[in-house]
Formats: sequence, structure tokens, C-alpha cells
Amino acid sequence: MTLPRLLWVPAFLGFAVIVLPVIGLLGRVEWSRLPALVTSDAALAALGLSMQTAACSTLVCLLLGGPLALVLARADFRGLRVLRSLVLLPLVLPPVVGGLALLYLLGRNGFLGQWLDIAFGLRLPYTTAAVVLAQTFVAMPFLVVSLEGALRTAGERYEAVAATLGAGRWTVLSRVTVPLLLPGIGSGVVLAFARALGEFGATIAFAGSLQGTTRTLPLEIYLQRESDVDAAVALSLLLVVIAIVVIVVARPRAVEGLR
Repeated sequence: MTLPRLLWVPAFLGFAVIVLPVIGLLGRVEWSRLPALVTSDAALAALGLSMQTAACSTLVCLLLGGPLALVLARADFRGLRVLRSLVLLPLVLPPVVGGLALLYLLGRNGFLGQWLDIAFGLRLPYTTAAVVLAQTFVAMPFLVVSLEGALRTAGERYEAVAATLGAGRWTVLSRVTVPLLLPGIGSGVVLAFARALGEFGATIAFAGSLQGTTRTLPLEIYLQRESDVDAAVALSLLLVVIAIVVIVVARPRAVEGLR
């Protein structure tokens, strides 16, 4: 397809809007201090915590979001459109609103948090588990959307053929549906991990910023911005590099899932 030449102008401007801020960040990096800044104790602790919590939240997203995507794509019942809208809500809500919602649900004065405290002595806010919950809240829609799109693209013809041949529901799910979904699962998992890794607003509202417990890499960048701009820029560059790696890994799977 030959594109009109005029389209290249807004396309270039759109590309510039995305890329130029990153170039500006590169221009501000203190390259001589970069190794020391990204390997400081605070930076490594924040990075390690971010990787651990993002991996845990991605696993939760897969275990819960996978079945949810199957329900949204294959079930047919009244209120399905409302359910889908609610699932996508974290995509449009400011993350800090999600963090406040979690706090007033699971905090000491929340209607579930009070019960957990009284019954089990369990207090979730300002713990590492709170970070995982906050990341899961914002990241799960990415996995659900990816899997639901893959399911709708694949259709139901192979599942229908397997059912007519006598395969049970669980056999159809494990032998037909899941293999068809593998590219979508791969891209959805990577995107959910990337979103969890970069989460800031919900985390700081629900989990706070405690060194070694809830202070993830985005929170460390925010705090360093007030005291050491060079450190904040260096850690921002580190997060950009990780994001690029994630995109490189996720993009082939996403393209394969569309074929």
C-alpha cells in the first residue's frame, strides 16, 4: 500500500513526541557517574524489589486474568458488557485513585481490612504484599485485553470440532484453547510485567515508600529527584532500558498472535 506523502508529517511529529523526551533524558545523564549511581545500595534494592514484585503480580495476573479473559471471550450472559467495562476500569483510572480504593478496601479501617485484622491479624497496607496488589490492579487489564483479543481472533471453530469429536470441556481447554493462546499469553504476560514494573501511583498510595519493603524503582526515582537529580536521571535511564528490552521481547509475540 502506497501512503499519501502528507501523512508522513503528522507521523514524524507523533514519533518525535515519543522519542525526543528520551533523547532529552540521554542528554542529561552524567555518564561518568552512571555506573556508581545505578549500582548504589538504594538503587539495587529498589530494582530488586521491583523485579520481584512485578514477577509476583504478573503470576497473579496470569492465574486470575487468564480465566477472566476466557469468560469475557467465550461466555454469553446478561451484563457481560458491564463486566467487561469494569475489568477495563484500571486502564482509564489514575493509578493513585486505584491505590486509594485499595487502601479503603484493605486498610485498617476498610470493610475488608478490618475483618482481616480482627480475624487473622493481617495488615496489608505498607507491606510488600501491598505492592503486589497495587501492581496487579493496574496490570491485569493488559493481560486480559491481550488474551481476550487472541481468543476472539482465533475463533471457536477448532474448539467446536474437538467437542464434536467427543472431547470434554477440560480436554478442549487444555489441548486446543491454551495452545492457540500461547502467543497471546506470551505478549500479555510481558506487557503485564512491564506495566507492573513501572507502576507508581497506586503503589505509593496503598503501600507507601519504605526502604527495602515497598520502595520500588519508580518510587526511588521520585525520591531521588528531590535530593540528587543525577541519580534520578540515571535510574530513569535504567528503567527506559528495561522497558525497551520488554518491548523487544513482547513485540514479536504480539505480531505472531495477530497472524
